[in-house]
Amino acid sequence: MKHMLRIIRDLLLTALILLFFGLVVVRLNGPQEAASGRARVVDGDTLVLDGRRIRLVGIDAPELRQVCQRDGRDWPCGTEARAYLSGLTGEAKTTCEADGSDRYGRLLAVCRAQNIDLNAAMVAAGYAIAFGDYEAEQGVARQKRLGLWAGTFAAPRIWRQTHGGMDEKPHIPDGWLEKAISRIGNGIETVVSRAWND
Repeated sequence: MKHMLRIIRDLLLTALILLFFGLVVVRLNGPQEAASGRARVVDGDTLVLDGRRIRLVGIDAPELRQVCQRDGRDWPCGTEARAYLSGLTGEAKTTCEADGSDRYGRLLAVCRAQNIDLNAAMVAAGYAIAFGDYEAEQGVARQKRLGLWAGTFAAPRIWRQTHGGMDEKPHIPDGWLEKAISRIGNGIETVVSRAWND
């Protein structure tokens, strides 16, 4: 009986290890769409590049019509977020790498222009909030009271819900699969180590 349990355990461990390596291969060979050229900025988190609509993944910027408060006054945070992103892209070539699309057909991408990660830069300057990623950049912007954090504002998702805009859920951050695989690997290592010590 003990011999049969060891055989079953070994077969399960082998299956888990093969699954682990299969997930690694899928991630390394996963589809990545790239687009590059001069970007047209739609709003603080959306670009059009090569005729494709691209949503900056992991961030959420105020909508164009959104108004925030600063120093007791209204200020057009949505249009300022778009202007800031336009300033970052300028006339430079913008390159985006996407790992998929959202339910509205937009590519979810990390984009760069002039060696600047646009997603991170928007959050770091306080013109967008973390939306599944970039929490560290948001923490610094919030502490320094930059952009949106200099006053009060409704989170863009909440503003969209109350003003009839598109609803979306926070984006899954890049690297989620690697983190999950790492946790699975650590679990397998623990199980194997306990099994060999029995």
